[in-house]
Amino acid sequence: MDVGRDSEAVPTRNRTEVERKSELELAVTRTVNAPARLVFEAWTKAELFRRWWVPQSFGLTLLSCEMDVRVGGQYRLVFPHEDSTMEFFGTYLEVTPHSRLVWTNEEGDGGTTITTVTFDEDAGKTLLVVHDRYPSKEALESGAMGAMPEALDQLDALLASLGSSTETK
Repeated sequence: MDVGRDSEAVPTRNRTEVERKSELELAVTRTVNAPARLVFEAWTKAELFRRWWVPQSFGLTLLSCEMDVRVGGQYRLVFPHEDSTMEFFGTYLEVTPHSRLVWTNEEGDGGTTITTVTFDEDAGKTLLVVHDRYPSKEALESGAMGAMPEALDQLDALLASLGSSTETK
């Protein structure tokens, strides 16, 4: 057994930073242990996205994950909620493969939140920045960015499992 090889398969836990940029903006920054191509695929392919997006500690199942990742395309995520379902949905505004995604979050009553995700690769790792611009201070306060560190831990674990597979090639 090659001990060195086994230890390389264990992902290094990267630090996630959540920073309030203004009264309306939050940014989450993290370096993930995979090339931008693979990270982008994990954000844009429904079969991958559903495997990491929902923090396990929430105890929720993603019932439906529809993603038409193109400018003007739409997404819809459906979760169980009490005796019904809860949906998150919006429209993709920008799609630049392997470097940038921008979409709307349209489910809130208080206006539309715009999410921008950038993927900046360096030496086989990707600096991931998730930036949300909320329509109001109240919307920012009720946002769910606190779930991002756990979700990004799950993303890192998924990327480590994909790194040696041909699943996304």
